[in-house]
Amino acid sequence: MAVIIFLANPLQSAAQANYKILTNPDVAIKVLGSSNVHDWTETATGLESQGEFKFEGGVLRTLRSFSFSVSAKNLKSEHSSMDDRTYKTIKADQFPKIIYKLSSAVVTTVQKNKYTIKATGELTIAGATQTVTLNVTAVVNSDNTITCTGSQKIQLTDYKMEPPSFMLGAMKVKNDLTIQYNLIYKNTQLLTNNN
Repeated sequence: MAVIIFLANPLQSAAQANYKILTNPDVAIKVLGSSNVHDWTETATGLESQGEFKFEGGVLRTLRSFSFSVSAKNLKSEHSSMDDRTYKTIKADQFPKIIYKLSSAVVTTVQKNKYTIKATGELTIAGATQTVTLNVTAVVNSDNTITCTGSQKIQLTDYKMEPPSFMLGAMKVKNDLTIQYNLIYKNTQLLTNNN
């Protein structure tokens, strides 16, 4: 009987399972910034990420071994000239990946199937690493996927990048950026079974 219940709803048993990010148009990160001329957005898809989500009695308890990476040149705006400037600023040729690795996480239940995760880890951009704490909202969906959303403010100078200026200094990029993310994860066992 326990086996039948587990097959009907894999999240109901006390199990730690590896989850991998799904590839679809809704799964993306956005980098929002501004200059003295206009606001701008760069969006990246083609993300690589996985982590171990542990459930007990259908409730998310812990997150471990979580990592995330994206190719710096996957960041795209509406203007290729801006993309080229972005790649130069973040040293994309020298440091092709933006990487986050989890050190610790605290999971708090908000309501049924909704959680906040305080995830502390190391974020590496342009070869420079800083410890950041992400405040993630995690929702367990009816198909047992997990959607993680949130945003994080950073400064270019924290990662040894100088805010660039263009057009002989007429346009100056501001130091403050906001990273927004919408990530959807699925149990790798279920991914394998669906292939």
